[in-house]
Amino acid sequence: MPDTASPAAHRVKPLFPPLVLSTLVTTLMAGVFADGAWEIWARAVTPLWVGGPLQPAALVQSVFGFNNVTLAEAIHLVVGILFYPLGYLYIARPIADRFLPFLPWPVVAFGYGVGLWVFALYFMAHLAAGLPAFLGFIPLAWASLVGHVLLGLVLGLVVRLRS
Repeated sequence: MPDTASPAAHRVKPLFPPLVLSTLVTTLMAGVFADGAWEIWARAVTPLWVGGPLQPAALVQSVFGFNNVTLAEAIHLVVGILFYPLGYLYIARPIADRFLPFLPWPVVAFGYGVGLWVFALYFMAHLAAGLPAFLGFIPLAWASLVGHVLLGLVLGLVVRLRS
């Protein structure tokens, strides 16, 4: 018979990670590794597939209407290293844990990567920058999908290993 009177029996896993140093370290580690995987995919592998690299800085420039490539690269780097991991930790995982707790982490991470791709190529490229939705599904769009899924999987792996 389980001991329901003990405090340990009533502990519930928190929905969100605590705001502590180890969460920040996990966030930054996940972001660095995931963005590193993205950059290798975007700049080294994608050109072999589609003839040129993925250029997220060009999308950032289109969205914000400026010409500074260095600033655009910095914005994309901060988004990839800080904001995407925070989105995984504080949005994707909590939603999956609450509504689909049976999903294994790779499925959640894969889905998060697809969601990032939709955000990048529909909301940012199409709605904000005025480009065709999903870039008209040219090969570069599919390379971007693979890159975003890779990013999501690496985020998920690092978070899983640090949990």
